[in-house]
Amino acid sequence: MECITVLGATGSVGVSTLDVLARHPERYQVYALTANTSWQQLAIQVRKHQPRYAVLSDIGAAELLRQELAGSNCTTHVLAGEQALVEVAGAADVDTVMAAIVGGAGLLPTFAAVEAGKKVLLANKEVLVMAGGLFMAEARRSGAQILPIDSEHNAIFQCLPLQKGLAAGCNLAELGVRKILLTASGGPFRDTPLAELAGVTPAQACAHPNWDMGQKISVDSASMMNKGLELIEACWLFNCSPDDIEVLIHPQSVIHSMVEYVDGSVLAQLGNPDMRTPIAHALGWPERVASGVPALDMVAAARLDFSAPDYHRFPCLSLAQQAASLGQTAPAALNAANEVAVAAFLRGELAFTEIAEVNKRVLLAAELTEPVDLSVVQIADAKAREHARRLIAAAFT
Repeated sequence: MECITVLGATGSVGVSTLDVLARHPERYQVYALTANTSWQQLAIQVRKHQPRYAVLSDIGAAELLRQELAGSNCTTHVLAGEQALVEVAGAADVDTVMAAIVGGAGLLPTFAAVEAGKKVLLANKEVLVMAGGLFMAEARRSGAQILPIDSEHNAIFQCLPLQKGLAAGCNLAELGVRKILLTASGGPFRDTPLAELAGVTPAQACAHPNWDMGQKISVDSASMMNKGLELIEACWLFNCSPDDIEVLIHPQSVIHSMVEYVDGSVLAQLGNPDMRTPIAHALGWPERVASGVPALDMVAAARLDFSAPDYHRFPCLSLAQQAASLGQTAPAALNAANEVAVAAFLRGELAFTEIAEVNKRVLLAAELTEPVDLSVVQIADAKAREHARRLIAAAFT
């Protein structure tokens, strides 16, 4: 039986993961579930899945969970803090780790899983954005299996003839690949007049037309920063440059990405926009397991549209491509600035269009260094966050 830790269990990917796991009780056992502060939702999950450990980043939330579970027949041990997250990610009894903590907070526990040689289902793209070189090098050293969960990267993985996984190395030229076609829905503002973007609300930005996601990733999808981060992630996963990747707007979100080969063949992975498909693929790989996702109705899908991205509408995508080309700590700085800017937008402190402006100013001012270890990445992250906060507080004056 495969023993699994789910990092970020109460988020959308975590919830979908537990849904898939529950469909295969003979195959999977939950070792640990983790969350940030959502102790009430975690309590419901703990009672259903009976993990050995439940971890909350917030100490106060962990105490509330202990009180909630006290007196019941639940034998789950409740832990708190970042070190506890690291421990349940790298524990000897764990076979597989679903890395679904949103943002930079997932860096250390996900890295711990890789160091311990686990099968890592990577839903936290920020880990590769911040420290992709270190992450993939450690996976090669430890023998960890890296399986992408983002629907786009999972689609690319399925369209490549990789038999030994990504940590073993990927050479697109040797595989006969001409380029990777990374698809994007364009989000809720794909057709919104440019003059109206400054006034859009957090509720509008979070109303994705195809996917049910958390607030942060929904805003990133609306600005297409999410696609920019995915481009950086793809560079590390598939050992390629930004020039090897073409971004395409595909509003229907039926084709999740494609790979074009030198003989003119284009392989695509299609499916309903449901995260349980890539989750089930990665959980079962190299086999297939049922996900609970309805079959794709090709007649109902009928039409599939594609267009090039509008960089005037989506400046964050251009910034991410720039950061990918700059390398060093540029992606980490951009990611940090974006996390701060999106949080400010969600609090009503920043206009939607000002997210890109904060990101641009922080990226241009960042002192770039080679990320030789995680401490360099963390320092770059902290400096970028502080710069972004100052910009927001000063309202760009």
